[in-house]
Formats: sequence, C-alpha cells, structure tokens
Amino acid sequence: MVKRLSYVLGLKCRECGREYEKAPIYVCEYCFGPLEVAYDYQAIRESISRGAIASRPPSIWRYREFLPIDGDPTDGLYSGCTPLVRADRLAEALGMKELYVKDDSVCHPTFSFKDRVVAIALSKAKEFGFDTVGCASTGNLGNAVAAHAAHAGLKGYIFIPSDLEIGKVVGSLIYAPNLVAVEGNYDEVNRLCSEVAYHYNWAFVNINIRPYYAEGSKTYGFEIAEQLGWRYPKHVVVPSASGSLITKIQKGFEELHQVGLMDAPPKTKLYSAQGKGCAPIVTAIKDNTDVIRPVKPVTIAKSLAIGNPADGYYAARVALKSGGYGEEATNEEIIEGIKLLAHTEGIFTETAGGVTMAVAKKLIEQGYIPKDEATVICITGNGLKTHEAVLPNIGQPKEIEPTLASFEKIIMGKQ
Repeated sequence: MVKRLSYVLGLKCRECGREYEKAPIYVCEYCFGPLEVAYDYQAIRESISRGAIASRPPSIWRYREFLPIDGDPTDGLYSGCTPLVRADRLAEALGMKELYVKDDSVCHPTFSFKDRVVAIALSKAKEFGFDTVGCASTGNLGNAVAAHAAHAGLKGYIFIPSDLEIGKVVGSLIYAPNLVAVEGNYDEVNRLCSEVAYHYNWAFVNINIRPYYAEGSKTYGFEIAEQLGWRYPKHVVVPSASGSLITKIQKGFEELHQVGLMDAPPKTKLYSAQGKGCAPIVTAIKDNTDVIRPVKPVTIAKSLAIGNPADGYYAARVALKSGGYGEEATNEEIIEGIKLLAHTEGIFTETAGGVTMAVAKKLIEQGYIPKDEATVICITGNGLKTHEAVLPNIGQPKEIEPTLASFEKIIMGKQ
C-alpha cells in the first residue's frame, strides 16, 4: 500500500465555513473572511503515532501529516526542532518552579521562527508552479524568504519599511533578493504588496499563500508538547505581531488531541505579548472586545510593529477563550527583558523576545501566571538582528595594555 502524502481536503472560510479547492487564495469571495487549511483528521489519526514521529529526522517535517503540501517537502529540511530550554536560573530570578524557553533564535537558516512558515510557503508555491516569491516584512520574514528562495532557486522580492534595523537589512541582502525599502510602516508596505501580488501574479507568502504559510506555526506548538514528554504546559507567553502565531499554537495543541496523540484536550492558557505603542491585540484582550482598533506603531520592537494585525481578532479571542490574558512592555522594559534572559540563560534575543520576557515577568508578578505551574516563554528571533536596541545599555569593553600589570591595575583593581 502506497503511503498517503497529503491529508489536505482544501480551504475553508473561518467565518462562514464555505469550502474551496486548494489554490493560491486567502479570502472568502462571499463574506471576505480569511481562509485556512482543512484536513482529513480521521485519516491522520489512522496513520500517525508518537513512535512514528520520534523516528523521523529533527525538522518541521516530522509532523508531515499536519502540513499542507501534496508531495514530498522541498524546502526547510533542517528548519525546526529548536531547543526547549529548562530555564532554571531564569525561573529562580522570577520565583518560578517550572519554566521553559522555546528558543527559535537558533532556527535554520535565519535564526527566527519565520523559517518554519516560509519552508511551508515555498514548498507550496513550487507546487502551484510559481517561480517568484515575495513578502511584506518587518525583518525576520524577509530574511527567511530571501534565504529559502536562494536555496530553492526562486526569484525573491522582499518589501520592508525603510527604517528597519540594519541587522535585518543585511540579513536579507546577503542572499541577493530584490530588497525594496518602502517609505512607510508595515501596514503601508503590506497594502502595496497586495497590489503587487495581484498585478504580477507572484506568490506572496503572507498574502495569497497565507493559508498554507500560517500552518507552519503549528510546528512550534507540536514541538513544545513533544519536548515536554507529550504533555501540554499550563501557560504559554507568545509575542504577537499579526496575531497568527498564538492562534496556530492553539490549533496545533487541539490537533494533537483530535488525532489521538494526546489523551485530553488542551487546557493551556495563552498570553499575547506586545510592545507599548503597538498593542492593538492586547488592548482588545484587556477591553474584552472583538474590535481591533488599528494604531500607528511606536515601539523599538519593530518585528512586532503591525498596527492593523490580520489575525488580531482571532488572537484576542484565543487568549480570552483559553483563560489567558495580554500585556504590553515599554521600550525600557523590553531592553531589561533582553538583558535578563541573556544574564540568566545565555540566550540573546531580539526586541520581540524582550517583549515576551518583559510581559512574562509582569504576568507572573500580577498573578496571572502562578509560580508553581509549567510555563513556556516563546523566543522567536536572534538578538544579533537588533543589537542597536541594547548597544547603549550594556557598557563598553575595558581597554588595557598587553601587560599583566595593566590587567591587574585596570581589571583587578590592584595598585
């Protein structure tokens, strides 16, 4: 018997439930709701087991049945399976009993969780026959699209806000894509990309390929459960930009139960973390409303600076429905969060991770996260991408002459 390669039934509107065939589309033509991938879960249940997953190579594709491609994977063969760090020193600093850091700052090849979603998107774009891929990006996504496109031999067009951090600009340019710096914020960049995608019929990973692309984020949740010995954590703190990641972690947890890999449905509480000055999802959570009010971003966490988040409504709903919450972090708190994680666990995260750290600290101090329950903090990008943010706050090296006397005088304080 030939093993089934695809368990995808098609696309389905998240609002009205109307079904569509697999195609590079992302909006329901009847109610304009977003489309997402629908699966044959009964067939997945009959074909998958914990043992089968454990026997596979350490990449996102070990969860192949839950991912939306029809043939064999062609991209991201080394992406995913990042460390779930038992953060004991950080836990001690925060007064926690069981604390973990899910560290995607080391994901292959561009050191952010975006390598997961882009691997799915480019594999699917090739199945659809596209030879050109693109994205609107606040940095990490652009890096991932540029790198994966180079590996896949596809032409790439990366659109970014013109004030992006230099580390992320270099992180795209090194792969020689067409990098386009737009005079405007991410929301303006994204609107332009929607026009370009329609006019040129290119595969924009977070526009017309978005339903497939977003599914890659589920692997973040799958790995957390597997790395915890097939159990759910009690709490997960998630950085939020578009809002997609928090919704897909929840979807991933639910799918594990749906196909029998987990005995009980998830009871994990999910928390949205955003920077003060761009917190439309957190505001909706605190106001207990379905209304996402767009804002003009003002925060050093540029990778989270999406003022009109595409999945904001769903992100807020997931947080509230799970019993979680949301909180925001000031620029100063973001920097302190970066330093705290570095000083305790030796992990250097970008500003988005500083947001997550600062928010986790607040939620623990405020009592939303009990100190005796298993908690995961999501770190999604590497600190070398945004070193400008911390450079004025970490001191300078001490210069000495090449002599022991100079070392003892200046470093050891001996006269």
